[in-house]
Amino acid sequence: MSVEDHSKESSEDLPFYEAVGAECQVFNHCHAQSLPLLLKGPTGCGKSRLVEHMAARMGRPLVTVSAHEETSAVDLLGRYLVRGGETHWLDGPVTRAVREGAILYVDEVAEARPDVVVVLHPLTDHRRRLFIDRLDEELIAAPGFMLVVSYNPGYQGAFKQLKPSTRQRFVGMSMTYPEPALEQRILIGETGCDEGVAKRLVALGQKLRGLDQLGLSEVPSTRLLVDTARLIGSGLPPRLACRVGILQLLSDDTQLVDGLGDLVDLVF
Repeated sequence: MSVEDHSKESSEDLPFYEAVGAECQVFNHCHAQSLPLLLKGPTGCGKSRLVEHMAARMGRPLVTVSAHEETSAVDLLGRYLVRGGETHWLDGPVTRAVREGAILYVDEVAEARPDVVVVLHPLTDHRRRLFIDRLDEELIAAPGFMLVVSYNPGYQGAFKQLKPSTRQRFVGMSMTYPEPALEQRILIGETGCDEGVAKRLVALGQKLRGLDQLGLSEVPSTRLLVDTARLIGSGLPPRLACRVGILQLLSDDTQLVDGLGDLVDLVF
């Protein structure tokens, strides 16, 4: 489990984000009405960046948990630690977020163990409570608390799914990759690359996303395009940057990667 705490940021330091649809508006209304939010979308489409941006814009602390199959309720709630011969309780990220009234973001929630979902359930309805059995304590979420979870339906479809009873506890919002013109603006805003580079990278991404017949497990995300733009901006030759920043992440099939390299050569 990976956990991050983000302190409040000034308006000048907001994480860059370009809205694809009404996601910022929906997020604001969910926060105002104390409703939990479920974000669905492919890898690298901006789910995590949206949460970071909105938390900073609202001036709320953000606690992020990257869930996986080993993530347990104990990891999220907290545990007793021995220091200097004395036993001390250490809050886990969920407990800390509830106490502070933070925005709690659980990424890839479907990967977590069932006991984690059980812990989150009382935070998704009118109770907004968290029970810590080891402390025999029940916490009421502080004002400003919001629960946001995300997962990738395409990836999870072959592995794990959220139960319908869990899904219906949330407001649901699907996210996807932006349209070409917007994706170009995102690349320029994120990296400062010139318009020509942004246009070529987006064109390459569009072409690769259309190659369904090749059976790629993933298509190039906006995140990969941003990283590649940064490599180009740092002085790496564009064709090489595309190969290491995009193609090598899409497949381990050498022949397929080489074939996709021809497409890169055509674009750049």
